[in-house]
Amino acid sequence: MTRPQPQFCFPPPPRHSLAIAGTDARFPVRAIYCVGRNYREHAREMGAPADGLPCFFMKPAHGLLADSSRIPYPPATDDFQHEVELVIALGSGGRQIPPEEAMRAIFGYGIGLDLTRRDLQARLKKQGQPWELSKSFTGSAACSVLVRANPDSPDRAPQRIRLVVNGTLRQEAQTDQMIWPIATLLSELSRYEELAAGDLLFTGTPAGVGPLVVGDRGFAEIVDVCRLDFVVVPGPA
Repeated sequence: MTRPQPQFCFPPPPRHSLAIAGTDARFPVRAIYCVGRNYREHAREMGAPADGLPCFFMKPAHGLLADSSRIPYPPATDDFQHEVELVIALGSGGRQIPPEEAMRAIFGYGIGLDLTRRDLQARLKKQGQPWELSKSFTGSAACSVLVRANPDSPDRAPQRIRLVVNGTLRQEAQTDQMIWPIATLLSELSRYEELAAGDLLFTGTPAGVGPLVVGDRGFAEIVDVCRLDFVVVPGPA
């Protein structure tokens, strides 16, 4: 029996997605998860502890910047900062995923920028309020084209990420410097959420976070894997 199609009161918004290297098919994005303070040097520069359990937060799907090199400067900030991160794209999911099985859920990898209204974050923290508005806004999650994971080597992840702004190296790290490796992050997150195909995980940033201003140009990359070129442009008034 054919199910009746739902009748919406207005046209539903478009599905957010990412390009996949080597194919015209696209990766449909369901949810965007992020982890904070996953590199010790970054935790130190933020004056935060680097122990305990991972700190997870989320960005909205409409926060994704895909297929565009233009990063709009957001409102309500005078300190708009970059955080370069390895991005995991899931092709499957589940709950309570054992660490030894977690890497098999990975569809592919990208390079991303977790964009942050740092002054707003500091103010909200000082007031003891949730700092979601500093992280979860339109245009807060830039991501490159995805590169498929190697099915013959599911435990092997990209190793080197970096960010260059106006010709100057701002951030660089080996992903094996993460406090919590990818398998641990996915397993731990699956304790709280049922992960699914279409989910993205921004895996944390190394030291060197800093400001972006209108006119800045640069690129983020997984070295020898994929690259995201960008320019910062004026945002909404």
